[in-house]
Amino acid sequence: MERSFVFPILEHPATWVTARVLGTFMYWFAGLGFLLDFSGAITTMEANGFPGNPALIAAVTIAVQLIGSALVIQGRFAWFGAGMLAVFTLATIPLVHDWWNMDGLAAIQAKLESEEHLTVIGGLIGLTALSHLMRRRNASA
Repeated sequence: MERSFVFPILEHPATWVTARVLGTFMYWFAGLGFLLDFSGAITTMEANGFPGNPALIAAVTIAVQLIGSALVIQGRFAWFGAGMLAVFTLATIPLVHDWWNMDGLAAIQAKLESEEHLTVIGGLIGLTALSHLMRRRNASA
């Protein structure tokens, strides 16, 4: 029963595209938002206390989010795109979600966000592994 119903859905190309689009949603959605409101992106970088040029940091953030997402979604260099997004996500923990330097509810929220970030990195690893397996499977077919 499971095989006749679930496996064809899991193996359908649309399912795979949907997984890549949804697996990168938080990145490309934020990147587009920052791109459409670049002054808001700069304000966000300033509010998070980034040193140096906040406009440059905002531009790099947008580039990483959009290029990394596009690479994962298109699938050919998914490993590189997922790597970009994973490094970016890991870097935000000490830079933005440094719960060990906070108190009270802010510390609890930042710790939860850090844990969510680690989970997202795991999902990116999964998307990368599946991209690799799908390319091998398609090449041998």
